[in-house]
Amino acid sequence: MELQALPSRIGQVRRIVSAQLRYWHMDPLIDRASLGVTELLSNVHRHARPDKTCTVEIELLLDRLKVSVHDHDPRLPVVADAGPLATCGRGLAMVAAMSESWGVLPDDAGKVVWFTLPTPVVAEPAAWDRRPHLTPTGPDRPRFTEVALVDHVAEVHRPEPAPARSAVPG
Repeated sequence: MELQALPSRIGQVRRIVSAQLRYWHMDPLIDRASLGVTELLSNVHRHARPDKTCTVEIELLLDRLKVSVHDHDPRLPVVADAGPLATCGRGLAMVAAMSESWGVLPDDAGKVVWFTLPTPVVAEPAAWDRRPHLTPTGPDRPRFTEVALVDHVAEVHRPEPAPARSAVPG
């Protein structure tokens, strides 16, 4: 998306990035991606010349999420060594700390600052964890129609469910 990196727009971009990550079922990445895009857009707002126009792009690759911000300023950012009492200057250091990798690519129209986050691993359920499906075959007679058979299943200890407790007397 193309936008002006103004403080009023940064919150909107955070919400758009969050919504897209929810759509991709990448909820665990929302906080770090939002923090990173906020820092990159804040840098464009503070430092970019001649204008504050930029483009934000998010890409879901096989094993990582890539967030990039392209602006029209050819000057490359520098990671500042902010002192303990400094009120700013830690943005790129935070991006570097919370991301898997980050970098800057100069191009003919300015530069692209990007960072990546590893995507969460979604494990397939184990064969022994499949449940039979019930399919009604008559008005009151459900029947099992699928049963997962496994040759060698280690004995799995499943704890007994705890009794329900209520905070309401009685």
